[in-house]
Amino acid sequence: MEKLPRKEMIFDMLEKEPNDVFLNYALAMEHLSSGDLPDAEKQLKKVLAINPHYLPCFYQMGQLNEKLGDNQTALSYYKEGVKLASLQNNRKALGELNEAIWMLEE
Repeated sequence: MEKLPRKEMIFDMLEKEPNDVFLNYALAMEHLSSGDLPDAEKQLKKVLAINPHYLPCFYQMGQLNEKLGDNQTALSYYKEGVKLASLQNNRKALGELNEAIWMLEE
């Protein structure tokens, strides 16, 4: 039996669990890795609609907006992520988000 590509496997799993945060995030990461920024953005926004506290999305949305040349929107995602990381006491994410802000504001 032939193995499905990862993106196809995620699509199949999402048919059964359309609101699974991790699967939706994994699909966004697949879109990002293939350079499909519009679909990645749409998918990351869906993740945030399902769970507005899903911290990894804030960093990825910042990165995506930097790639699109929208540094102001990127900064707003990073700064929202900093607030959320502080509330969640997630020091690793806090450091990554603050570094991203520092790099953009430099």
